[in-house]
Amino acid sequence: MAPTRPPAAGSAPSAGGGAAERSSGPVPAAHLRVQRVRPAYRQVADELRAQIVGGTLAAGERLPNEADLSRAFGVSRSTVREALRVLASQHLIETLRGVQGGSFVASPDPSQVVADVGGALGVLVMTPQLRLHDLLEARLLLEPAAARLAARRADPETVEAIGEAAGAPRDPRDPSGFVGHLDFHTTVLMATGNLMITMMGQPVNDVLRTRLRRVGVEAAEWDRVDDWHRVIADHIAAGEADAAEEAMRDHLVALRPLYERDGLWTDDDGPGH
Repeated sequence: MAPTRPPAAGSAPSAGGGAAERSSGPVPAAHLRVQRVRPAYRQVADELRAQIVGGTLAAGERLPNEADLSRAFGVSRSTVREALRVLASQHLIETLRGVQGGSFVASPDPSQVVADVGGALGVLVMTPQLRLHDLLEARLLLEPAAARLAARRADPETVEAIGEAAGAPRDPRDPSGFVGHLDFHTTVLMATGNLMITMMGQPVNDVLRTRLRRVGVEAAEWDRVDDWHRVIADHIAAGEADAAEEAMRDHLVALRPLYERDGLWTDDDGPGH
């Protein structure tokens, strides 16, 4: 069957590729704030995505074939094919070959979505334009709130995991304990039970893990970090949301001079301002 919500008349590209696939010419100066029409395949993909996410097209349901979709949207089959590739890359549909093949709506997999978005954010934070200041500021906004939620929501098993992360022995291959320190922060993010918070915070920790040199820091400084983690873990275990939030904020503020020390950040431009 054809999609239940085809593009509005006059707005969809024509069957020969359509207006959306042809250049619209120079944009008049008076309309500089008006964006150009997006590619037709993106419009088709967005419409099908809306129907999948909204439940109009249910998991396991077969999509109309390319010819039917082409007629329904008023675009060429190559445009439909490109739209289906986009949806497949987002794990929203699966395409099977053979007599019984076709494109089928995929069952949602939250872990895959988190992995995909987290990976995309990870690429973003690895760009040279990103400054240490950006990471530390984002972390200061996110992690104290995460500690508060963890104190309110964490079950006994999660509390135990946080305690273990706070007191984990140092790996001989990483005498500074830096990796273990970031694992503690990741565990707190996960303890919120909120996938979005975990997904937002993890790439920040990943880039700190890869772009900060773990040299020239005295063992006593890492010991103080361990002490902070134990304090935060204790507040979370006791369900003390205000205290957990405040302790995490104080901990991150105390860490900032260490992170900004010359020679630790691998960005040639030095720390952010």
